[in-house]
Amino acid sequence: MGAQVRYGAVLFDLFSALLDSGALWSEVAGSAELGARWREESSRVAYSAGSYRPFVETVAEAARVAGVPPERAADLLRRMSGGLAPWPEAPDVLERLRERVRIGVVTNCSEGLGQRVASRVGVAFDVVVTAEAAGAYKPRPEPYLLGLEMLGVEPARALFVAGSPSDIDGARGAGMDVCWHNRRRLPLGGHATPLMELGSLEPLVELASS
Repeated sequence: MGAQVRYGAVLFDLFSALLDSGALWSEVAGSAELGARWREESSRVAYSAGSYRPFVETVAEAARVAGVPPERAADLLRRMSGGLAPWPEAPDVLERLRERVRIGVVTNCSEGLGQRVASRVGVAFDVVVTAEAAGAYKPRPEPYLLGLEMLGVEPARALFVAGSPSDIDGARGAGMDVCWHNRRRLPLGGHATPLMELGSLEPLVELASS
């Protein structure tokens, strides 16, 4: 007999959980310190945005606060479209997961950028949900719930793979189990404790089956 499927779907954050985007922020900003500050501020601006605002606007606003020339926001998004690579094990893990469950992406960006970047992972997703399509940024519930609705999967039957601590809170609030792919070794802070903290995507294949 085959392995019993524990979940009906596994959904992923895109820019941290599946892709290594940190180096690009630093390269465009001009230093690792500025890049990390810009990326952190960009998340803060998006999380506080309420209804969706154009992604390039939130990134440019974050650049101003972080001390990066705001005009570099457009350059960052342009280079994201064609210059990001998945974590080394991601394509193989996702292909193996696809044999067991449906897979998808829920990401905080524009529709065009999200679709283009998701295609760079090299695996066919069942759904790619962007903040623009949902009308709100994570960790608000709308993006997660839209992904579940499009897949026809109840929250209790879905696993979300977060890329940041705030994503843990958001996906749990939408009713999903959550793993945290903490490749960057960030502190959890006051956020909810995930089901599992991962340094690699590899354990997800076993976790998806019980």
